[in-house]
Amino acid sequence: MLLGGASSRMGRDKASLPIGGVAGATRIARLLDGFFETTLLVGGTPPSDAPGRRVADPPDAPACALRGLVAALSAARAPRLVAIATDLPLVTPDLVLGLIAYPEAAAVAPRRDGFAQPLCAVYRVADVLPVARERLAAGRLSLHGLLDAVETRYLEGDDLAALDPDGRALLNLNTPEDHARAEALLAAGPG
Repeated sequence: MLLGGASSRMGRDKASLPIGGVAGATRIARLLDGFFETTLLVGGTPPSDAPGRRVADPPDAPACALRGLVAALSAARAPRLVAIATDLPLVTPDLVLGLIAYPEAAAVAPRRDGFAQPLCAVYRVADVLPVARERLAAGRLSLHGLLDAVETRYLEGDDLAALDPDGRALLNLNTPEDHARAEALLAAGPG
């Protein structure tokens, strides 16, 4: 899980922001910890109750999501890595399992309405890490550009709708309004 980020629009650290009474990062880490032998908590400051192995961002790279992804890929001990950003606290087990089970490629990412979510994706480490490192070193920091640079399959359309029918799993928390919406969705119960 990638924890870094300035949280400038939110006005506070998103990793510790409570969602349904639990810090968002803890919520995601617990979900991932239930599926995988190792959960990586990359960058930022994870809540003390978030299960997983802490991994620092490389200090010599610009502050960006690609830096965190490179750190995660570098620390991975398995051939594939599931990367989830801390600002996606409503991600579901169904979506994670769907991404893992989708036909394999260098990257598998959900895409809704033409917008891919590179920080809720599965990456094949051997294929993506060298490309991500090269792009980071060259200052080409776009995660969407990384998806364009490697073989990527997109979980979208009816396949994505079957796993996330109400669209809440990819709700990105960037603002206090997004946070209020997430809390309201949780309070309303399953979609």
